[in-house]
Parts: sequence; structure tokens; C-alpha cells
Amino acid sequence: MIFETERLIIRRLVLADLAMFHELESNPNVLKYAIGTPKTYIENENELKTLILKYNDPKNDFWILAITNKTDQQFIGTVALVKDNLEDEIGYRFLEKFWNLGYGSEVCFGLISYCKQIKIKSIIAYVVDENKASAIILEKNNFTIVDEFINDEGLSETKYELYL
Repeated sequence: MIFETERLIIRRLVLADLAMFHELESNPNVLKYAIGTPKTYIENENELKTLILKYNDPKNDFWILAITNKTDQQFIGTVALVKDNLEDEIGYRFLEKFWNLGYGSEVCFGLISYCKQIKIKSIIAYVVDENKASAIILEKNNFTIVDEFINDEGLSETKYELYL
């Protein structure tokens, strides 16, 4: 376990997560505001294996972790902690059936606490402006807007930052 919240456990991905990882990464609704397109089962299997291998790299700066439910250990999404140039970026995505249950707010708060614990000084997050729910979560957690721009897909996007 990397960290936990009231209802969630954040841990390393394992190969047994493949079916649910594929469900997450192949759902166009989940990826609507993310870079990339839905992937095939084989593509997701290869990506999952690559992410797992990165855990053993001491220079790894791209951590994607599993979010599981404490009560039944069911995989419900992923969380990201990524070095983006000199900045530390956070992100998360959930299987569609777990939307609107407060998990986004809970995992964001947990990520902030974890980042403080590991001595990160500030974190950033990017949100496509149409993704109102994610913007609300960041604003409730005291992130401030530091930039607004059009991303590579032609969508309006906002960069948020929080000093820890």
C-alpha cells in the first residue's frame, strides 16, 4: 500500500488488475478529457506491464497506481504522480460506474497528504475546462489557476497549482 483514505487503498498495479485496467483505459467516456484514445486489450496489457516494470526503476518519474475499494479490494481506477519537467503533476481516473460517489475528492485529498509526507513542495494538475467536476475538486482543495490555454487536441484547458 502506498497510502489510504477513508474508503480507498492506493497501491501498485499488478497483472491481476488487467481486466479492470482495460475496462478503464478502453472507455471513451473515461478518456473524454484525457490525452489519447481507447486502446485494445493487447495495448493495455503491454502498457500495464510497462507501468509495473517502472516501479523497479530508481529513476522512475511516472508513477501510475491502482485505486481500490477498502471493503472488497475492487479496482476502481488509477492515480498518477508524474514529474512533468520540473513540476510534480497529479491525476486520477475512475471506472465510469464509480463516478459521482465522492471518490475524486477523497483521492485528491489523499494525494495532497501523501505528497506532503514525501516532501513535495508543490503539485500541479491539468483539467480540460469542460470537465467541471474535476475543476471543482481542485478548487475545493485550494488549488489555484496558474495558466489557461488550448491543448494539442484543440480543447480549452486550465493548469492548477497547489503549494504544500
